[in-house]
Amino acid sequence: MNTPTTSDLADLDLFAAGPPWAAFAALRRDDPVHWNPERDGRGFWSVTRHADIVAISRDAETYTSELFTNLEEVDDPVRRELRRSMLETDGPRHRALRKLLQRDFTPRRVNQRYEGFLRGLTRVTVEAALAKPEFDFVTEIAADFPIRVLARMLGVPDEDTPKLIEWGNRIIGNTDPDYADVLLETPESLKYQDLPFRSPASLEVFAYGDRLAAERRGGDGDDLVSKLVNTLPEDGRPLSPEHFHNYFLLLVVAGNETTRHAISHAMLALIEHPEELAKLRRDPGLIPGAVEEFLRWASPVYHFRRTATRDVELHGRHIREGDKVVLWFASGNRDETVFAEPGRFDVTRANVDHLTFGKGGPHFCLGASLARLELRLMFEELLPRLSHVELAGEVTRVRSNFVNGIKRLPVRITRQG
Repeated sequence: MNTPTTSDLADLDLFAAGPPWAAFAALRRDDPVHWNPERDGRGFWSVTRHADIVAISRDAETYTSELFTNLEEVDDPVRRELRRSMLETDGPRHRALRKLLQRDFTPRRVNQRYEGFLRGLTRVTVEAALAKPEFDFVTEIAADFPIRVLARMLGVPDEDTPKLIEWGNRIIGNTDPDYADVLLETPESLKYQDLPFRSPASLEVFAYGDRLAAERRGGDGDDLVSKLVNTLPEDGRPLSPEHFHNYFLLLVVAGNETTRHAISHAMLALIEHPEELAKLRRDPGLIPGAVEEFLRWASPVYHFRRTATRDVELHGRHIREGDKVVLWFASGNRDETVFAEPGRFDVTRANVDHLTFGKGGPHFCLGASLARLELRLMFEELLPRLSHVELAGEVTRVRSNFVNGIKRLPVRITRQG
């Protein structure tokens, strides 16, 4: 083994200019199961190779999500239950919670129920944005479009979508001073240890969800909130108020933030690789396949964490029971043993075996089919309308090693025709 890298993946400054691809490459090559100390934690194992990430994702008995899925350590059992969502649940209970809404997110259901609505919404969003020669792509397109889809699924009015976007920013951006009410690394955040991401914005999401639940409990609505409050999970255990809160918050955040960032990264990649943009404009039939390359390239979630349930050996490293094991999906999406020239953006890349939604394990992203549809429709509607597009200012990023997000993407466009 070569000398291990000293790159500190707990250091948010390492991610300031975007994903630390050189650090990930060094880890894959020299130390694929790397011990990373933490200033405010017990430290964690970084797993950076594609095959290892897949294997761990599939082995929930050895690598559990029950002890939480981000770097924060939630040791108090009462606090764990207050904060537990479907993400932090394994086994039969996880399956029961997932099945509450799983049918609404199958490829057939998503395509049959939402494609017509989504295409119309995409056209409206794109036309409104392109009415101006310069605009912020994140605000006008990438954030606006997926949140309106989510609002439809939740059965909430369009005028509430700005609140949903703001809540997602404040919660997921809990390490970014432009977004967070209270930064995660500050002592003040300890006041909010009972809340997801230690964000006081979670209280506002909970209150909003409670109002929706009270309106729909006992009704026959077909929206996601109605199903959560009126359907008994198959294991016979109803959702507690806390578990409803966390499920609802997960829908609000996960249903918006990740797709939004994938759309933004895809647009930035096309601007930076005009030859690839030209391919899609010449042959829009390439777009469905290109969506998989968009997702690989974007890697909107850097990592999820597991916790070892027993002592285990991996690549000569002794992982002990209770150790945090962090799966760096972004690194796996650039693994040289899986992707030829992984640093090349190629919209014609075939068999794109990316990890963006997780792969093969029980926590595979519930909204994967919807995200794929949203990306495909967005670029099918957007690209034929563009004659030219270029950056019109600085691209700014979310300060985070969890979400690979773009805050601002100023663009200048010339419309086709």
